[in-house]
Amino acid sequence: MSFPTRDGARARPARRPLGRHPLGLAFVSPYMVFVAVVFAYPFGFAAWMSFHDYFFTAPGTLVDHPFVGLDNYAAVLGDPAVRQAFLNILVFLVINVPLTVVMALVLASALNAKLPFRTFFRAAYYVPYVTASVAVVGVWLWLFNSGGLVNKVLGPAAPDPSWLVNGTLAMPLIAVFVAWKQLGLFIMLYLAALQNIPKELYESADVDGASTARKFLSVTVPGVRPATTLVVIVATITGANLFTEPYLLTGGGGPDGASASPVLLMYQRGIEQGQPDIAAAIGVLLVLLVLVASLINRKLLERG
Repeated sequence: MSFPTRDGARARPARRPLGRHPLGLAFVSPYMVFVAVVFAYPFGFAAWMSFHDYFFTAPGTLVDHPFVGLDNYAAVLGDPAVRQAFLNILVFLVINVPLTVVMALVLASALNAKLPFRTFFRAAYYVPYVTASVAVVGVWLWLFNSGGLVNKVLGPAAPDPSWLVNGTLAMPLIAVFVAWKQLGLFIMLYLAALQNIPKELYESADVDGASTARKFLSVTVPGVRPATTLVVIVATITGANLFTEPYLLTGGGGPDGASASPVLLMYQRGIEQGQPDIAAAIGVLLVLLVLVASLINRKLLERG
């Protein structure tokens, strides 16, 4: 706040080195340190590695890591396995993100109504999200292996080769699995957003004689648009970091790399094959592509 001086002019307020709310800065500083240590520094180091000939050495050993420019990126872009992995993750996102948005919004709208055992159903949808992936993957392996329950039910209509060893069906099945497992989180986000829609809008729609489908499309969908933006961005980011599911469900990205993801390739190249500079280049490209995809999604959804 500024105060008038004797000549009528207003004096500028003194600048505070810690800002107008130093207490708030103190509260957020632990998280800022966490982000810097866990995210910012590793990404900066990975970017540095991607431009150098980097390799693992014994602890305490000092060796030169010469600058190689864009050689690592050229090797990555020229690798058919890397291109296949990025194509796989594109197929995954095209299936997973729309499926997640539609299912989460529909189920959240149903669970927001007055239903018997509503609390039980809300908890039931959230349980897979908090369950260990290894345990849930074991159930899906039992369901979708060549002699699993799904194939027994389908009988002659079962795919050959089976789901998880089928180059066409492996990644779509993983996309459905991830959508099902993470559904509880996104249902909770939509349930929170549904509480903010004024009930008067639904009452006005009832007066106008709108059907249930019309109220859903004209009131619910626009009312939760900010939540939809968040769901799409979070689903895109988590989907692009896919690792556990192809590693466990298809034995490391099989068959023949049809379900491999960029993060899985980073693990294979960097840890198993001792090429951390190549793995870092894959990671930097993945971060840039996810950032661009998230910005495009945000612009399109906010414009809509």
